[in-house]
Amino acid sequence: MKIHAYHSKSAAVLANRIEQYFKHIEGTSHLEQKPGNGKDPTSTAQKVWDREPESATIAGMALFLGFSSKLEFEAYEVSGKHASVLKRGRLRLEAAYESRLYQTPTGVIFALKTLGWNDKPEVQKSNTKTNDTLKVEVVNTGPLPAGNEKEVVL
Repeated sequence: MKIHAYHSKSAAVLANRIEQYFKHIEGTSHLEQKPGNGKDPTSTAQKVWDREPESATIAGMALFLGFSSKLEFEAYEVSGKHASVLKRGRLRLEAAYESRLYQTPTGVIFALKTLGWNDKPEVQKSNTKTNDTLKVEVVNTGPLPAGNEKEVVL
């Protein structure tokens, strides 16, 4: 992997280097002709990897750009000359992470929780004292109930 210094004269150069990182992690391959078998003598093209694809990572991008630590990368992202370009690069990494999350149900649950969703009902606890007394009013709408069997008239 060719290491580039992150100190560049223009944002366009840094953006180009970030683009090169994303191309680099795709890996490199070539096609080879695979001979056919006894039943099917025609040959087919087969993809052979010269360099396997890699996952996009913040540490990998920082190394590719020439930073000596993730801390240095993050500091430049906050207050560097071309901080907005690095922020876009990080956003692109996050997009790659998110797209891989949606390949499994647990990944989707994790993504939703990260976005603020909750799979359990929230119980609101209040520090203020509330009046929890229930007032019941009995309204008579008909004859009073009988006190015993002898008072019942059929």
